[in-house]
Amino acid sequence: MSAPATPSSTTEETTDRGAAPAAATTAVGQVTHRGGRWIDHWDPEDPTFWRDGGAKVAGRNLRVSIFAEFLGFSVWALWSIVVPQLGAAGFALTVDQQFWLIAVPSLVGATLRIPYTFAVPIFGGRNWTVVSALLLLLPTIALAIAVQNPQIPFGALLAIAALAGVGGGNFASSMANISFFFPEREKGRALGLNAAGGNLGTAAVQFAVPLVIVTGAGIALERAGLMLIPFILLAAFLAWRRMDNLSTAKADLRSFAAATRNRHTWIISFLYIGTFGSFIGYSGVFPTLLRGEFPTVTLSIAFLGALVGSVSRPLGGIIADRVGGARVTIASFVVMGLGAAGAIAALDRGSFGLFFASFLVLFVATGVGNGSTYRMIPAVFRVDGGGPAAVKAAAGCIGIAGAIGAFGGFLIPRGFAASSSIAGSLAPALWIFIGVYAVMAVVTWAVYARRGSAMAAAGI
Repeated sequence: MSAPATPSSTTEETTDRGAAPAAATTAVGQVTHRGGRWIDHWDPEDPTFWRDGGAKVAGRNLRVSIFAEFLGFSVWALWSIVVPQLGAAGFALTVDQQFWLIAVPSLVGATLRIPYTFAVPIFGGRNWTVVSALLLLLPTIALAIAVQNPQIPFGALLAIAALAGVGGGNFASSMANISFFFPEREKGRALGLNAAGGNLGTAAVQFAVPLVIVTGAGIALERAGLMLIPFILLAAFLAWRRMDNLSTAKADLRSFAAATRNRHTWIISFLYIGTFGSFIGYSGVFPTLLRGEFPTVTLSIAFLGALVGSVSRPLGGIIADRVGGARVTIASFVVMGLGAAGAIAALDRGSFGLFFASFLVLFVATGVGNGSTYRMIPAVFRVDGGGPAAVKAAAGCIGIAGAIGAFGGFLIPRGFAASSSIAGSLAPALWIFIGVYAVMAVVTWAVYARRGSAMAAAGI
């Protein structure tokens, strides 16, 4: 963080016109900057401050953040739609190798989420958004080069796929950054928009890639990476010019420490593997499953799974606000089990229509479960302890659950790979997933919805 220079008046109106911000004094009800777009006074809970400039600044940062996170998810999901096309580009890969290429970006992205969360207080939200956006150039450029060489060793191809994990890490830093800008009364809506905008990146890239790679004589798979480069550069530029750093954004290691000592952190993280992890996992494998089971079907429809999963996420939070997060989460796991059972029946019959419809049901249930499980976190910690300590622990739980949940994006592809290798069918993996969803539903009921428990009495 740079030291303040000589004070001069710089208001939000001036910096919105793109003038280079100088050092500035701060005043209640007026947002002021100093060099490097740092804001030293930020108090969104003050109604006057929020009305006289705070809301405008927060909204501007949110809009750029959504765009940058949208691209992060797009890069994170890029290999999910590239892998089914590799055969047409001359690559000879086994089924197991294909699932490894899909699973590794999720593994890396999940692992990066914790350090990315702490990057915002260290470097500043605006600065880290620029850096994290530019890091997306590495996986996109590397992919564009690699897919033009079918003789590339599989180990090198896997390492390049792993680079896409930086897109998954962006979610954590983006959510952490936006949480600092908004007051408690508007934080849920802002974070919901930020998350949903990011999730839509998965659907967007799965829709766009099959269209842009088509050539007259075959496919130009390198375009899958090249098409994102201009947007990545635009996101970095917009973050540099339009976002801000908050000096008041501090890393709260105590909230993480408090969360790790609370059993609900690990219970909710387990449940989030089933909701968000399923969304990421099924989004990653769905195009490859379609290509493997129904090769005559166009891959251009695969994006619909990620799309309905993304748009249903806010719905889960809305319903949970009315009837309770635990009930909605239990219902989501039940519906996910039914969707998986439908997919098994479709495989037995060779029915594409039933297979596709069953997976759309699965995707909707994962989205609803994402929203309801996230909604449960602050309520659970409020009932469990209450007070400022509970609020801090809840904040830590959100970060931990988001990271652990993303590991589902690795487990589901590897589950399908093992099932295909051992049994020659996807059905065993789907039966295991049904069993896991049943366990998760029972755990949710036993801890948060069982009659007579404190959590059930509080309407968790």
